Amino acid sequence: MKPKKLKKKIQELEKRLREGPDKLARLRRKLQQAESAKALRAARKSAARASAKKPSAMKKPKRKLNLSPERRAQLAATMRARWAAKRAAEGGNTTSTDKNSPTPPENRSDGV
Repeated sequence: MKPKKLKKKIQELEKRLREGPDKLARLRRKLQQAESAKALRAARKSAARASAKKPSAMKKPKRKLNLSPERRAQLAATMRARWAAKRAAEGGNTTSTDKNSPTPPENRSDGV
């Protein structure tokens, strides 16, 4: 290897060695700052999580069904039939499927 090339390599190596401790210290500072920032974020996140309600405790809002009047009536009739069958299975003697129908006089408490 030529002396000029050797001198240049030696200079570069000396320069790297001189800058090495400064660069190492700078990188260590950056690492420490990053770790402290990460710890701070984690602490904030856990505090926020602790103060917030659990998602399972919060109810989702009911979705409005975009039904046609015919389909709504069909579903209502189906549900009334299902509820009537459920009442019958439980042993109830209510046979009326209309919610607004008057109660028979024999079932009223005042006897009128």
